[in-house]
Amino acid sequence: MSKKRWNERTRMLLTLELAIVLPAAAIIGFSVWNLRSIQRDKAIEAAIHRDFLYVTKIAEKKMVEKLRSKVAEIRKTFPCPDDKVAHKLEEMLDHDSAINAAFLYDHKYNVSTVRVRAGEGGQKYETRRIVDGMMKWIPVETKGMVERFHEMEKKDQPPYYFFTDVAKDPENGVNYPVTIALFMPQDLEAGRVAMGGVIFDADFLRKEFFPKMLDSVLAYTSTDSSGKSKSSSNQAIMMVRLRRESTPLAVSSGWDGGKPEVERGFEDGFPGLIMGVKYRGTSVAAIGQQFVTYNFVILGCLSLLMAAGIWLTWRNVSREMALARLKSDFVANVSHELRTPLALIRLYAETLELGRLSSPEKFPEYYRIIRKESERLSALINNILDFSRIEAGRKEYEFKETDIAELVHNTLESYRYQIEQNGFAFEERIAEDIPPVRVDREAIARSLLNLVNNALKYSRDQKYIGVNVYRANGSVKVEVVDKGIGIPPAEQSKIFDKFYRVGDPLVHNTKGSGLGLSLVRHIVQAHGGQVSVESNPGKGSKFVIALPLGQGPQPETSTSPAVA
Repeated sequence: MSKKRWNERTRMLLTLELAIVLPAAAIIGFSVWNLRSIQRDKAIEAAIHRDFLYVTKIAEKKMVEKLRSKVAEIRKTFPCPDDKVAHKLEEMLDHDSAINAAFLYDHKYNVSTVRVRAGEGGQKYETRRIVDGMMKWIPVETKGMVERFHEMEKKDQPPYYFFTDVAKDPENGVNYPVTIALFMPQDLEAGRVAMGGVIFDADFLRKEFFPKMLDSVLAYTSTDSSGKSKSSSNQAIMMVRLRRESTPLAVSSGWDGGKPEVERGFEDGFPGLIMGVKYRGTSVAAIGQQFVTYNFVILGCLSLLMAAGIWLTWRNVSREMALARLKSDFVANVSHELRTPLALIRLYAETLELGRLSSPEKFPEYYRIIRKESERLSALINNILDFSRIEAGRKEYEFKETDIAELVHNTLESYRYQIEQNGFAFEERIAEDIPPVRVDREAIARSLLNLVNNALKYSRDQKYIGVNVYRANGSVKVEVVDKGIGIPPAEQSKIFDKFYRVGDPLVHNTKGSGLGLSLVRHIVQAHGGQVSVESNPGKGSKFVIALPLGQGPQPETSTSPAVA
């Protein structure tokens, strides 16, 4: 039998391993390998760097578009060679704080008109120096550049040329960018060659233009296609610096210092400047490590849940297998239990029918045996029927005021013959102050008989049964005491479970259904009471049924719930 059960358990474990454990292990193993490869190849960092490069490209595009838009506005009011050039250039400088200097070169007369914003200081001196330097090569390059501007217009390209120089303020020694835009006057007559240009104010670029553009780019890239903000625990921040300096020239809101993760030089608009981007308060490497760690934690939790699920599956399957074995044993034991009284009834009935008795004194004895075995058979069948009703949730009890002392005495008297036939010493002690209790007579009698029957079955040499009825702690207690094999402490909480039988060899060699104590517990609990056991292996057991006193009115019938 143990070999067969071991084979069943082995097959179950192999099935679980093939159907659940192996696929689960494969998924976990692949996930770990994938996370390790992500960590090793720095895939997260590379993805973030690609996103940062994309942000810098968007930022450059938007800044150049804004710069071109600004130059387009300037061209609308920019003078032509035959206008009052000097006067109009001065007006432009007065009305537009973004411009630090403006100039016009007329190739026809080889005349240059230059105006620099009024004021004192090193920046004005540097601006004048840069313009004077430009006036040395613009006369040479103007004709060729105008031709290129015409070609750009034919291709629907903005006819502007930008470049950025670096100047140093002689007063404080700080370098700053000098961004210059070159273009043709907008209303220039056909065939006329002239070149206009402006120098943007460094403070305008540093304090206004770049910060606003950086913030607008970050706001644009942090929203989705529907305009809603993307949820992100890390906020990107940006800066612009001169190519040969590390100190930022302009920064976005929230800049916290440090080195940018990704940098990219301007290809148009502001050549000579570098744009950088990073996350505020963290680094790309830290984010990558956090991502891997977070996923490892999730994977670990999922692995634990999966292991717990496998364990629960194995436990439930084991319990179902054990229950199936118990049910199989139950059928075999019940068959034996039914066969024994039926065989005796048939034997004694045939003896009477065939007239084989020679002594008339034997007739009452044979009739009594047939009756007792019939009662035993009825009790067994009633146990099975009660269990079936309890399982189906259809068991009903009829509660009536009952003299418990009289009920216990009569029940034991009906069973006294079987007790004495098995050679047991029997002792009955019933107190005199037992009040009536509302109970179901048949159910309580069956509970008592089940306990007595257990004492008969599981006693060896010391054959003793004692039944005590007394009042204590607001309840009536019915004790059934024996000196049998006893119950190990580890199994005392399990003996009231259906089909459960203690592992003692005497228990397994003794036929039984495994339902008696389960029925006792259900019946007693349906009466609002409790059943308990005190036992020591080899020294006997004491089962105690406690029925509460002083209960309120109860209905004459009550349907009990199914036993779990």
